[in-house]
Amino acid sequence: MSEQEKKSKTPLLDELEKGKWPSFVSDLKQLSKKKPSVGQLLDQMEQSYETRVNYWTGTVLNLDGYGGGVIARYSDLGKKLPEVAQFHTIRVIPPSGWHYATDTLRELCDISEKYSAGILQLHGMTGDILMLGSDNKTTFEAGEELMEKGWDIGGSGGALRTLACCVGPARCETSCYDTLETTKRLTDNFISFLHRPELPYKFKFKLSGCPNDCANSIQRSDMPIIGTWRDEIQINKEEVKKFIAEHGEDYVVDNVITRCPTKCITLKKGEMAVDNPNCVRCMQCINVMHKALAPGKDKGVTILLGGKRTLKIGDTMGSVLVPFMKLETEEDMEKLFGLVERIWEFWGENGLEHERVGEFIERVGLATFLDGVGLEPNPQMIKHPRTNPYIKFEEYTAPKMAGEPKGAPNVTDKENEPKESAS
Repeated sequence: MSEQEKKSKTPLLDELEKGKWPSFVSDLKQLSKKKPSVGQLLDQMEQSYETRVNYWTGTVLNLDGYGGGVIARYSDLGKKLPEVAQFHTIRVIPPSGWHYATDTLRELCDISEKYSAGILQLHGMTGDILMLGSDNKTTFEAGEELMEKGWDIGGSGGALRTLACCVGPARCETSCYDTLETTKRLTDNFISFLHRPELPYKFKFKLSGCPNDCANSIQRSDMPIIGTWRDEIQINKEEVKKFIAEHGEDYVVDNVITRCPTKCITLKKGEMAVDNPNCVRCMQCINVMHKALAPGKDKGVTILLGGKRTLKIGDTMGSVLVPFMKLETEEDMEKLFGLVERIWEFWGENGLEHERVGEFIERVGLATFLDGVGLEPNPQMIKHPRTNPYIKFEEYTAPKMAGEPKGAPNVTDKENEPKESAS
């Protein structure tokens, strides 16, 4: 160890500055020159790295009018490091698609420096703006100023969490619906569920405009809403010829034809054809030949359910709940709102504490869940094909219905035979 390292108060953190990439440690050291709390934050981090102990304890701090949205962090080293004895995180709802004016960003920075440690985290897993380092007093002051300037506080606890979406039609030609408008409408309609924890556990929406899923919604949200289409891929024959002339047929074969997961694309004599019924909307061909190919014209969304990080049953990805839905009219939006309300009602009444909706479905079964929310089973809801090709058919005795006379014969027919589970 060098003399310089011996003199350093944070030798373990110093290691994180030695790589070729920018380090958050360097930024925090710079900020600590005007924010003493950040210097003590570094001291606590160093001790945690040395002892491998987490010294933070946390809870939810309620602002006036809000039942969640502030993550209160209290340090077990508060007596030794009083500046970080209270080091809270305020969640702030960002605009749809994360579009900001420069004046707006300066406003956020000013509030952060005035009431907290001046550390802003933009759009982590929650999608929120996170304002770090306020105490019990300044948290309330920051909340008041944020609300006065038109900002709103995000969610925490067993509540709807802040919605996040990709940039959508604002800058993306493959977007199949207006992610920005839908995010705003969902937020406005269900804002009370953000501010008042009423659910068994957290619930996240993330919206992507096309199957590229730039919002990573399938892995990161309970209810992904992903743009799609249900007619034929649009093919511009002239652009196909230009692309082949520029790159060659071998390039198209190697990067488009052979990479199609269902082998539904053919290329003959410079003409491209797509077997659309077998297309799975993976976007590979469109991403490579974005001038020659485009999503179809009959656009809408696929709604999934159940994605989340590790909890009771480990990491899960969202499964198809509604294969296709239009989101163009007010009536379409009302249908979406109604579906969400039915899901929350059934899950809220029957879910366990700290049980995400995907874990609830795993526990009660998909058939029970679909019955509870009023949806019909659909083959596209199946996670994977059955692995056993043998089916044993047994005689099924139908139960007697209410009002049926005693001694009536039981009826056995094909409609009453056991059916394969949708799950």
